[in-house]
Amino acid sequence: MLRNAKSLLMPSKRSEVPPFIVMDVMAAVAGLEAEGHHVVHMEVGQPDRPAPAVALAAAQAALGERIGYTEALGMPSLRARIARHYRDAYGLDLDPGRVVVTTGSSGGFILAFLSLFEPGDRVALANPGYPPYRHILTALGCEPVLIETSAKTRWALSPEALLEAHRQKPLAGLLVASPANPTGTMMEVAALKRLIDAAESEGIKVISDEIYHGLDYAFAAETAAKLSGNTVIINSFSKYFCMTGWRVGWMVMPEQLVRTVERLQQNLSISVPTLSQIAAEAAFDGRDEMEEVKHGYEENRRILTEGLPKAGLDHFLPVDGAFYLYANVSRFSDDSLDFAKRMLNEAHVAATPGLDFDPIDGRHYLRFCYSRSAADMHEAVKRIGTWLAR
Repeated sequence: MLRNAKSLLMPSKRSEVPPFIVMDVMAAVAGLEAEGHHVVHMEVGQPDRPAPAVALAAAQAALGERIGYTEALGMPSLRARIARHYRDAYGLDLDPGRVVVTTGSSGGFILAFLSLFEPGDRVALANPGYPPYRHILTALGCEPVLIETSAKTRWALSPEALLEAHRQKPLAGLLVASPANPTGTMMEVAALKRLIDAAESEGIKVISDEIYHGLDYAFAAETAAKLSGNTVIINSFSKYFCMTGWRVGWMVMPEQLVRTVERLQQNLSISVPTLSQIAAEAAFDGRDEMEEVKHGYEENRRILTEGLPKAGLDHFLPVDGAFYLYANVSRFSDDSLDFAKRMLNEAHVAATPGLDFDPIDGRHYLRFCYSRSAADMHEAVKRIGTWLAR
């Protein structure tokens, strides 16, 4: 009887995914702060600023109204506003009927993977990369296939590497991100087009994660929706619009898959929170405010790229976009998890070990997020330099 009771509480095999280490780092930071220490936060990838003022005002105005369900695909007015964004930002005439509002980009990944792939399908991912890509795929019964990147291809997937992996064992999908997390690197338009063309020529379905679009410094990001009508686009209001906790994002789907995603959303979540959708639609009118925030990130980027080499961390990947700097710490340690713990406890600077993003070579890297204040960036550089010089 006791044995049977215990078996009832055993977790499923599909739930056995690794933790998202950055969340553990956040918990450790909270412990230090509870003891009265001042920690410079560079661990979690979220903006330090609130949503645009117009978004907050729209949400506050709506609180006096009835907040009910919306259509599963999202409020028609928000879907139309997102489509207009593609015309304004990219010069693309997009049918609002192809837009699906999601519960953040995370909800978009689940919907995309369920609508495109069968259990056992193999999906190519750049390594290093955002860990929930592979964890969600694993939980859904798919096989994430990590493909190594290097300086030779500016730390992006190449058509040659993709096709080589496909020849070894067929791939069903490819997920590409530019700007990328954790590296902050971007793909130039020609390189992105070559990769998409190579994938589609072999029947490999492509998903483009564009959550960091708008936060591009080295050159302008281009949406994959302009390069192929078959690519699934995933984006969010979390990063550029500083709306992480609102949990609202969107997808651009090929027309023939919209009804598929609608059915899934109807059953999985009914609809995205209405208040968040109202705020998101208004957020597009707060772009001037968000551009000011972006300029702050650019200044932080300058502080780190100039200051960290003087502090001792002089080897990092191209800092093209997003708000991340991915630094090699192998000069000081071959265990980035231990290095991050010591830096947190001794210098009170929080960063995320590369093992979160790269199970192969991540022990040599740390990800620094520079989405907070310039004063914090200067303080981080000072503390790291003093700590490493001991």
